[in-house]
Amino acid sequence: MKYLVLLLLVIFCSFCANAQSVKDSAKILKMQAPDSFQVQFNTTQGAFILEVYKAWSPKAADRLFQLVQTGQYQGNYVFRATDKYVQFGIGQRKDFNGFWEKHGITDEPVLHSNMDSIVSFATGGANNRTAQIFINMQNNTKLDTISFRGVKGFPPVGKIIAGMENIRKFNKQYGDEIAFKHQDSILAKGNEYLIKNFPGLDIITDAIILKKP
Repeated sequence: MKYLVLLLLVIFCSFCANAQSVKDSAKILKMQAPDSFQVQFNTTQGAFILEVYKAWSPKAADRLFQLVQTGQYQGNYVFRATDKYVQFGIGQRKDFNGFWEKHGITDEPVLHSNMDSIVSFATGGANNRTAQIFINMQNNTKLDTISFRGVKGFPPVGKIIAGMENIRKFNKQYGDEIAFKHQDSILAKGNEYLIKNFPGLDIITDAIILKKP
């Protein structure tokens, strides 16, 4: 019953919390992040806080700022959770999913290592970082130099400074399966596809930028 109430709340928030539309694309893509900022992600397992550093990856920091400001992470299902990675970023709004897919950010050099609790953008190839981010759940330093579809390494953008214990509670029963085999279906059909085919996934109910003290 508790899970059902939370799910209904997520659906409600998706309609009322985000007034922007893809028609605001020119404005959205001009949003620039401060030198550093913190994002609190509230989830079914409790909250965690990501601190973003623009010096690590300027374009990625700006994109993450844009994503949070437009509500992209509200109602996200954590579709990948393993001992190595946690990944999310495909939102409830299909229009925005398509928008981000068409506006990938250009690749940047790796200036920090993919260690435990460090956050980087996922990518499907060169200049293809869009909306999905992953959290390193262990030291994955091979990602610093790995060649992947024309990309040389995964540049970190920030680190989890609180709540890693909650992230480690995310449901791992589906492992890498959804990430490797079902992303196109999620993009096309939204959360309904995950609810129907992969019950029990954890949810990011919302993400908010914290005000500095």
